[in-house]
Order: sequence, then structure tokens, then C-alpha cells
Amino acid sequence: MKLLAIDTSGRIASAAVCDGGEVIAEKTLLTTLTHSQIILPMAKELLSEAGLDIASLDGAVCANGPGSYTGLRIGIAAVKGLAMGCPKLKCAGVSTLESLAYNCSAWRGRIVSVMAARSGVVYGGIYFSDGEGIKNIFPDRVCAERELADAVEEIVGSNGAVLVGDGCVQLKENYFSQKSEIKCAPAFLRTQRASSLCAAFEAFPERAADPNELNAAYLQQTRADKLKKYNGVDLK
Repeated sequence: MKLLAIDTSGRIASAAVCDGGEVIAEKTLLTTLTHSQIILPMAKELLSEAGLDIASLDGAVCANGPGSYTGLRIGIAAVKGLAMGCPKLKCAGVSTLESLAYNCSAWRGRIVSVMAARSGVVYGGIYFSDGEGIKNIFPDRVCAERELADAVEEIVGSNGAVLVGDGCVQLKENYFSQKSEIKCAPAFLRTQRASSLCAAFEAFPERAADPNELNAAYLQQTRADKLKKYNGVDLK
């Protein structure tokens, strides 16, 4: 499949065009601009450089969370818009944590995806890779950093693991500094990469969805939802 993928889940803006597992073009940028300013021009540029247009694509993929509330909405809205404008286009949302695990899919063993949420709290998931495919063995969640570290101790044991995501260095330093079998992924693999979204979709094409069904998986109550309640009264 010819796929366009975009990841706007964090400070990184990433877009990629892939075809049958081959990365044709990819751009990843740590940006101070808002994703709404940068992601669609980036995608348009990549398609042009690859000699493709929207009509020649088979699918569009986005990171659907966890991550930045605004960033996720921008990425999902972009993919929805593309799919609605081109009805033959398959579209899908992929967990940001799963996508991060695909950065390290060549690793045989446990992969721990961890993203900083707020002080002492992380988004985390644990995956197993056989060197080709990825499967989740500790469901994505928002939890205390200590809870994720305990899960790593229990699930990984002495087998070793690779840590990936913007929270991996802190998790390593705080809990596993003396354990050489638990290591951080190389710096260039630690952040979101749109090509990994393509890999995740290629592995499970059945996750394709109607664009109206694409929604963010924040894994926690958003501030907007909290503000809908006042003195115990739901204002929805």
C-alpha cells in the first residue's frame, strides 16, 4: 500500500510516505511552530518529492494518542479531511506508544514505550518483538512512573529490554541505572517517526476505519472534560 502518515502527538512533527514497507520519503522536525502551521505543508512537500498525489495513495495514518491534546486533534483532523476528500483512501489511527515500539522492531525482546505526561506521571506500554512483528503485552496507560518501572521489573525480569520515547532516559536513570540489560534506544530512534505509523498499519491493515470513527485516545481525562464539571454537576 502507498501510505501517507503524520504524527503530531508531541513536539516532533513527522510525516512519511511509504510503499509496501519501503520508506519513500520522510521528514521529522522538532518545531516551535504549531502543528497546524507545519504538518500539511510538510506532507504536501513529501508527496510532491515522491511524485505522488492524494489520489494515488491507498491510505492515510495518524498517531491517535496518547500525546498533546491539541496536537492529536490536528493530526486526526488532517487525516479525516484527506479521507473525506478522497473516499477510496483508507484511514487509521495508531497508538503513539505502539508506533514508538515499531521504531525498535528489529530488537528481539521487550520494548518499553514511555512518554512524559506530567511530574512523576508517564504514558507507558510494554511490547514484545520477534524481530519482525510487535505485540502489546502491557496495555497502554497513564500511570505513575514507579508503576511502570514495577511492571518492567515483573515482565522483563532478567531478559532485558529497550526503552524508547521521550521519557526513556529518565526512567532508565531513576530505576534501572545499574541494569545494563535494560537500555535506552539510540537517540535517533527515541522520538516519534511517521514511518513507524506506516509499519504498524501495514502489520494490521484491519485497523482501517471510517474517518468519522477516528478519535483520540488520550488515556486520561482532558482539562476540557474536567471543566465541564462544576461542584459535582456535569455540565455536558
